[in-house]
Amino acid sequence: MWRECRCYCRAMLLALSLVLPVRAASLPAPQEVTIPLPGAGLFGRTLDMPALLYRPAGDGPFPVLLFSHGRAGSTQERHQLRYPLGRSQIAYWLAKGFIIVAPIRPGYGNTGGGDPEYHSAHMLAPGQCSSHPDYRHTAEAGSAALQAAIRWIGQQPWGAGQPIVLEGQSVGGLLTVAVGASSPPGVVAYINFAGGAGGNPEKSPGQSCEPQALTALYADFGRHTVLPNLWLYAENDQYWGPDEPVAWHQAFAAGGSPTRFVHAAAVADGDGHGLSRHPAALWAATLDDFLQSLPVLAGRLHEPATSP
Repeated sequence: MWRECRCYCRAMLLALSLVLPVRAASLPAPQEVTIPLPGAGLFGRTLDMPALLYRPAGDGPFPVLLFSHGRAGSTQERHQLRYPLGRSQIAYWLAKGFIIVAPIRPGYGNTGGGDPEYHSAHMLAPGQCSSHPDYRHTAEAGSAALQAAIRWIGQQPWGAGQPIVLEGQSVGGLLTVAVGASSPPGVVAYINFAGGAGGNPEKSPGQSCEPQALTALYADFGRHTVLPNLWLYAENDQYWGPDEPVAWHQAFAAGGSPTRFVHAAAVADGDGHGLSRHPAALWAATLDDFLQSLPVLAGRLHEPATSP
């Protein structure tokens, strides 16, 4: 996992030094909250899922961004997760006037709950997968946490009746597509950054485990999706490569969903998979166009005077 760690660290350094034309202190500290997950704990008990809540400047009301993090390869890395999204994303959404909710799902951080999103994908060598992964299981297990977060948002004084946009990175992108297919109450659109599962950039760079299984899964989601959605993948994604995401989206789009695919240029440091954590200059214009196309957000997008 060292290579992945180096890429992630480089991405975070770029986010810290290049993304924002302001000092680090200008981003607000998050509020730590918990979201109940009935039945997800030991012996069917309710599990408290921690989440970070970032509030924009002003009195509101505010639209809501629900962010879904990706998946690390090792148990240790998953349990070390503390901050689900990068500074460039935080700055972008706060400047747009969104409240950000970023849960840490079961199996990550201190949430507990075992590893419910395990899909059994295991790469032996480039292009050689030793198992038949169950990506639908991953999607269903992770989606349960997101659905609970959506219900929780609707119960908060600042979230009731407000439009919700979903955004996910990597496995979080897959979960976002899965949840979007169910058209949850309050959700108006979603953004999928590098969504997928089963990649291993160390043993099989650019070639994931049984990508055709994801093609079929995405096709199924596309047949049930009516929400506007945007898919963003970098050309040098070391988990999926440049071609499979195109095939995934084509299968999804065949269902008639109002969708758009953007193949971003190769990220300079090689970490195309971490596109969402990189400087906003690489993706902000695309997100701007997408958000401005949503009638439900007309007049709700702004650049506050105190924008980070």
